[in-house]
Amino acid sequence: MTPAQEHAGVPDSRRWALAWRLARRELSARFRGLRLLLVCLFLGVGALAAIGTLTDAISTELAARGRVLLGGDVEFAASQRGADAGELAAMRALGRVSETTRMQSMAVTPAGATAPVQLKAVDAAYPLYGQLTLADGRSVRAPAADTVWIAPALAPRLDVRPGGRLRFGTAMFRIGGVIDDEPDRLGEGFTLGPVALVSTAGLARTGLIQPGSLYESKYRVATARDPAQAVAWFERAFAAAGWETKTRDRASPGASRFVARMGEFLTLVGLTALVIAGIGVGNGVSSYLDTRRSSIAMLKVLGATSALVTRVYLLQVVAVATVGVALGLAAGVAAVPLLGAAASRVLPVAPGWTFAPVPLALAAAYGLLIALAFCAPHLVAVGRVPAQALLRGALDPRQGAGRWRAAAWMALAGALVVALTMAASERPWFALAFLAAAAGALLLLVGVGQAIRAGVARLPHPRRPLPRLALAALHRPQSRTVALVVALGLGLTLFVLLASIRTSLDGNIRRSVPERAPALFALDVPPEREAMFRATVERASPGAIVATVPLMRGTITGYGRTRVADLASIPEGAWALRGERGLTFAAALPPGSTITKGRWWTAAEAREPLVSVDERLAQALDLRIGDPLTISILGLERQARIASFRRIAWDTLGFNFVLVFSPGALDDVPHNLAATIDMPAARVPAVTRALLPLFPSTSVVEVGGVLSQVQDVVTQMANAIAVAAGIAVLAGIAVLIGAIAAARAARTYDTVILKVLGATRAQVLAAQALEYALLAGIVGAVALALGVAGGWYVVVQMFGFDWLPDWPTILLTLAAGAGITIAVGLAGSLPILRARPAAALREL
Repeated sequence: MTPAQEHAGVPDSRRWALAWRLARRELSARFRGLRLLLVCLFLGVGALAAIGTLTDAISTELAARGRVLLGGDVEFAASQRGADAGELAAMRALGRVSETTRMQSMAVTPAGATAPVQLKAVDAAYPLYGQLTLADGRSVRAPAADTVWIAPALAPRLDVRPGGRLRFGTAMFRIGGVIDDEPDRLGEGFTLGPVALVSTAGLARTGLIQPGSLYESKYRVATARDPAQAVAWFERAFAAAGWETKTRDRASPGASRFVARMGEFLTLVGLTALVIAGIGVGNGVSSYLDTRRSSIAMLKVLGATSALVTRVYLLQVVAVATVGVALGLAAGVAAVPLLGAAASRVLPVAPGWTFAPVPLALAAAYGLLIALAFCAPHLVAVGRVPAQALLRGALDPRQGAGRWRAAAWMALAGALVVALTMAASERPWFALAFLAAAAGALLLLVGVGQAIRAGVARLPHPRRPLPRLALAALHRPQSRTVALVVALGLGLTLFVLLASIRTSLDGNIRRSVPERAPALFALDVPPEREAMFRATVERASPGAIVATVPLMRGTITGYGRTRVADLASIPEGAWALRGERGLTFAAALPPGSTITKGRWWTAAEAREPLVSVDERLAQALDLRIGDPLTISILGLERQARIASFRRIAWDTLGFNFVLVFSPGALDDVPHNLAATIDMPAARVPAVTRALLPLFPSTSVVEVGGVLSQVQDVVTQMANAIAVAAGIAVLAGIAVLIGAIAAARAARTYDTVILKVLGATRAQVLAAQALEYALLAGIVGAVALALGVAGGWYVVVQMFGFDWLPDWPTILLTLAAGAGITIAVGLAGSLPILRARPAAALREL
């Protein structure tokens, strides 16, 4: 019985069963002919699975350890003050309370060595959850009043060990041990230096807490009540007090937000890589179907319908795609512990082996949908081509009557990919914009590829044979020029984009830090001793430039007619509404700021409550000149009228404040000064030694150390993005291999004819090398334009930095990509050069 007879008049399920029997017989256990499909899906799905699983694992870990990371079920925090009797009573009504105090300080050894530390004072109830353990294995609570426990990083920095002595403020402490596990460390956020932990009584001995001192009080509560309801009740009772609140389900909102946003961005980059891999999938399937011409023709001759032929090869593609997706998922899960270890310095927790069903399901769905989308034209076309055309070697997706059907399948798969991406994203419109930009770049590259084909076809034919052959290869009927341009263009564009962003940011740091960054920051300088502070610095480093500003902390509680507490979510770009902000007042416009709207106050107006606002925050909140702005400071609300908007030069590394008030708005609030000291780096130790004996409550921080911490984080992030982009480049290489394989029959025919006409292998190889060099040069130019444009937008418009790309590095990136293109293309041509003319002509 022929396939047609067996296929006619039977239920649909049996038709699929017949198609599967035929597909299984022909499908090789080694996936011969479909290995490119397997590799492309493995790369793309593996990247998405690893990114999604890693993000989910970290988020799950943060949520599971919420009460330990927070130190309680609920946290209430305020700067420069503790809770009054009524507030403390309200907290105790919710459950058990533990009080901690954090502030910046200096650790000083008896020999005079110094280091900035985050001094943390805890009470006897700390920790409410988890355990505070020391390196010697002890589980402890608050130390004695004369004892300090230090973080591991502080011991080698000051060359101290347990039993040694350290001074904080005016009090000397004995080092009682080295901290092994501080349970709420992640919830504390970024610190300028290692932690030194003392008791509440120990902090009182230091004399560091004075009116105007910068410190933060935190009250953690272990409660049986619902944390969200407890917070709502407390905020209603003390609405104007400016308390910053957290619950155990958002113990580390900054870390959670960072992980979510970074994961979302990397997922979109990985999805772009998978789209590039999809092009390789299409090329691989096209090459495979081309090798199956005789089998397809035999089925058609025996009466197989177009539907049966399509089903046979659809089932083969789905089977191999399923294996590729499964291997990619397994590789993604296995890579999570390795990625966690490699990026341990930037990740908030270290994830181990984990299984996250939702990210894995999404990665699998993306892989299958994109595979089907790019295979649809070839699968529809294979059933439409008549048997006699197949026997003549004609298998081209542009022929036949199924183009509209293939386009419908591709559109449906694309719509499902977009829908899944938007549904899984916290910012669906951002995801849509990213995909739209990627689609725009894809269409542009398709247009460039078609323009290359059309343009080269119209060029005058060179007289020399090698250039003539190279140009002809770019526009011949079965050339893969468009596929190569798209794949390599997207991959190289990503690398140029990353190279331009990273080198431009590095250029800003190299240029700005030596010229404009101060050598030291000093916190908690008493205003009445400012003259003495300046004189001390001048004696230790003649010519040093000292700048001081009043510094206090406060919370924005309202703007215009809006109360921040009433917002369902913080508007995009309004990060200043999250928690407390540094506040200052000034009679003159601060250096590095430019008025963009409104005007600065006059001497007479400075006595009124006015405020100048960062222009980006004003845009995010839709503020107007004259609108009221309400802040809570030291538990009391104050209101000021917006007088101007400012553009802030954030890269100056000086004092930059989102809000600058007039003296009349804040000068009666108890405060200390913050200072920057600009001087040669060699004088930093001398200035620090001179200041600390006279200003024991003042903290001195080296800018270089802070920049080093920030640069480490930025480097880790850049490396993560580069790895994700590297998957796109690997996918591009796979596409190149697929394009070569898909055009193997045509290239073999050309090579054989040239060899029959007397061409040597070296001449054929040289013509192909010239072809790939021309293609790589054109694609490189397009990628350079797209990547640099995108990099300029990110650096200048989003970050507000100067455009300082390192052109040699960017061009080297392009050269490396072009070299890979030529090398891979020539490597794929070597088997064709070994084809014997007689055998090849018989096969063709």
